[in-house]
Amino acid sequence: MAPTHVLRCCQRGLSWIPVVFIALVVCWSYYAYVVELCIFTIPSRAEQIFYLIFFHLSFTMFVWSYWKTIFTKPANPSKEFCLPKVEKECYEKEARPESQQEILWRVATSLPLYTRTGTGGIRYCDRCQVIKPDRCHHCSACDTCVLKMDHHCPWVNNCVGFSNYKFFILFLAYSLAYCLFIAATVLQYFIKFWTNELDGTHAKFHVLFLFFVAAMFCISILSLFSYHLWLVGKNRSTIEAFRAPVFRSGSDKNGFSLGFRKNIAQVFGDQKKYWLLPVFTSQGDGLTFPTRLVNADAEQCAPLLPLKLGCCVFCSTADVPAGPFSDSQNHLLGDEQRGHNMEDSLADGALESGDHAPFGLTAETCTISMDGES
Repeated sequence: MAPTHVLRCCQRGLSWIPVVFIALVVCWSYYAYVVELCIFTIPSRAEQIFYLIFFHLSFTMFVWSYWKTIFTKPANPSKEFCLPKVEKECYEKEARPESQQEILWRVATSLPLYTRTGTGGIRYCDRCQVIKPDRCHHCSACDTCVLKMDHHCPWVNNCVGFSNYKFFILFLAYSLAYCLFIAATVLQYFIKFWTNELDGTHAKFHVLFLFFVAAMFCISILSLFSYHLWLVGKNRSTIEAFRAPVFRSGSDKNGFSLGFRKNIAQVFGDQKKYWLLPVFTSQGDGLTFPTRLVNADAEQCAPLLPLKLGCCVFCSTADVPAGPFSDSQNHLLGDEQRGHNMEDSLADGALESGDHAPFGLTAETCTISMDGES
């Protein structure tokens, strides 16, 4: 037990090395730009003031978003996704996967779950002992289930997920702006030092090295930032981009896409004045997510219910009323889209007056796990 505890402490300590490295590079870049370039190299007072104002603006936003990405705790599944005591004891005693799935199905009937494993079962984390909400999966590095997990980033020593994904996007944006500003303003003095038009051995080293570092980080950050902007526009996580979520009718990589504008709003919120600030404005609760309604057919979209026949567990497509839309689902889908979907279902005879919307008319959700579950 003791060696394992020591090993975990060592791993936690070593995991901060990339963050410390980035912090040291940023501190050095601040000194090199402010002191060596602006104070000792640039002769014009007006140019110094102009550069320092915009430099500190980009520096502040970069550090703020980086700090929020690092120290925002990943969101975890709520207690309602834990198995009740009786079911948990039965689950642990059962050795057959079919019987375990039957227990999970019985508990999951009251939960907003619309995605499953590749074999059609309920996604359950044996490590955290919770039923995984849609788009939630277990992170082996953090040793916990993270809501809408995108990936574990060693450069922030944290999981990027529902609670800090906006901060991570802003961190990439402001770090790119920070590096681009440095590279653009240092370039002319880099050329002058390189061609020996300027003297000063001490400042020369910092200016030359500052340009190379800024240009190098620009290239690497630009590709990553562009990729995540594409993911936001498609409403996918990094894991979902590599492995499509599985719904009732099968896997669908565009299952959560609500259109470009609503996809952006799901991450950054409705109020555009807060989009560029590293404050939490993402929509929803991280437990349920609306999806585009691919098929309004009640039979195809009905939830699966377990039926035990002999030693096997089968799934029924019986029409079972589902709960109404959650607040986040109502908010994201919009009244116009929900009204359109309601009219389609009425035309097909899938919805009768006074009834709740069937599964096909409710928003679906998705999860992908890091433990090899689909």
